Amino acid sequence: MRIGELARRTGVSARALRHYEQAGLIASARAANGYRVYEEGAVVRVANIRYLLDAGLTLDDVSAFRSCLDGDLPSVRPSARGLEIARERLAVLDARIAAQTAARDRLAAALADRSGSDATAPGLS
Repeated sequence: MRIGELARRTGVSARALRHYEQAGLIASARAANGYRVYEEGAVVRVANIRYLLDAGLTLDDVSAFRSCLDGDLPSVRPSARGLEIARERLAVLDARIAAQTAARDRLAAALADRSGSDATAPGLS
């Protein structure tokens, strides 16, 4: 199948698919006309890549899962390395959330100090 069909079937843009290919996560052959051609298994592989990315992993993180991207990834018990990657990513996300919460609290305090009103207006609570 060509890249447009893979994009349609997976809900992933052609640009993202080219990015996944550049990262070595999916592969294509080239037709005589130069178009990328993907095998049927690419649909499952892209779904698994999206599953991992949606869980908060990065493309670099996903590359560690290359060997199991063609199976039913959500139902497979994670490897020790997979768990380690997930824990590391969770720590990064927790740190980002803490930093954003602190920034939000500083902004709310600054607004309360300046306006003398409650800073918990919609969007600030």
